[in-house]
Amino acid sequence: TGSGSTSSESVDKAFRFTGSEMNAFVPSTGALLSRGSRTGAAVQPAFRAAAPRSARRSALRMAAGGISPVTDSVYAEYIWLGGLAAETINGNPICTDPNDIRSKTKILPSKPAAVSDLPKWNYDGSSTGQAPGEDSEVILHPVAMYPDPFRGGDHILVLCESFTPQGEPLPSNTRAKARALFDQKTELEPWFGIEQEYTMLDSDRWPLGWPKEGYPGPQGPYYCGAGSQKIVGRDLAEAHANACLHAGLKISGVNAEVMKAQWEYQIGPCVGIESGDEIWVSRYLMQRLEEEFDVICSFDPKPIEGDWNGAGCHTNYSTAPMRKEGGYEVIKEAIEKMGEKHMEHVAVYGAGNERRLTGLHETAPITQFSWGVADRGCSIRVGRSVEAEGKGYFEDRRPASNIDPYVVTSKIFETTCL
Repeated sequence: TGSGSTSSESVDKAFRFTGSEMNAFVPSTGALLSRGSRTGAAVQPAFRAAAPRSARRSALRMAAGGISPVTDSVYAEYIWLGGLAAETINGNPICTDPNDIRSKTKILPSKPAAVSDLPKWNYDGSSTGQAPGEDSEVILHPVAMYPDPFRGGDHILVLCESFTPQGEPLPSNTRAKARALFDQKTELEPWFGIEQEYTMLDSDRWPLGWPKEGYPGPQGPYYCGAGSQKIVGRDLAEAHANACLHAGLKISGVNAEVMKAQWEYQIGPCVGIESGDEIWVSRYLMQRLEEEFDVICSFDPKPIEGDWNGAGCHTNYSTAPMRKEGGYEVIKEAIEKMGEKHMEHVAVYGAGNERRLTGLHETAPITQFSWGVADRGCSIRVGRSVEAEGKGYFEDRRPASNIDPYVVTSKIFETTCL
């Protein structure tokens, strides 16, 4: 390579960090980066996270990612759902792969002030199962933007809907249909709070922290537990929560779940279409963190057969009339409507959900509808406080962890309000 350092020497030098330099990237001692910009102004640091196993790789990528910008340009990470995120099966939209979230980077000359300032873009739909090779162009329409927790600064994440060049939403664009339903009665202000459960797996797709080809002790001590014998993956769960906060998502809680290596985070309350937007973006953030921690986060509704809890996406719901005095009667009327369309709802409540809704492990049988106060073995649960106050919300416990949140939230709204 001529005089001076060889390529391998340059790479090796790039990976040598002093303790203080590593502290800039390992946020157990502070923000990931807090360098100044070319003008000397402070740059917003990226979110805090525990040190992943790939900290050096992450550090180099983030250092090159524009956290210390030398121009006014910003990275805009355009995010959309692939063809497996919403397939049509037996006439119903079903999410067969909640990890089919795609993205690519567009560099903009400056930070946009609003979503309306973002340009449309396109991608090769034949590579995502959404268009034929001879007519493969799919158009991305930006619908929401968020601060980018990985790049920091003015860089953004851009959530998009997918359309044909003729302006028709793709069959997998379930957001368009949900938006149309919510727009019919915006005055009802439907609130959703979704509890997203997931299971951390190692590279062999076995639960993190479980004995290889074996099982931990029975369920009981793991739910909301503490200590190395009970809990694994807390660093990733909290890194994800921090990423969600940095991105401006309405994350409202995190907890370890009943099965060891299973976790949950809650998004909401969100109004209407915003709920689906934030669940999909939160899943995208989780996938990005998988790259850093070398951990698989599975949304399978029953990742381990046997006497182990499955994973759900319990959906808490209320409308403006439910939240007012006398709202409990409105809640009961809505639940009655839900019961009348039980199997319609189950049909779109997640692929493989029959493995989870067995009547065991805090579920009701998939073929039977029931509701009760404080009963986690029912299809729909009403909280004690709601009964006492005579107003509030109810929890639909049937949705699986792999749902399409656009489909589920709009289905609940359609059944109860339209």
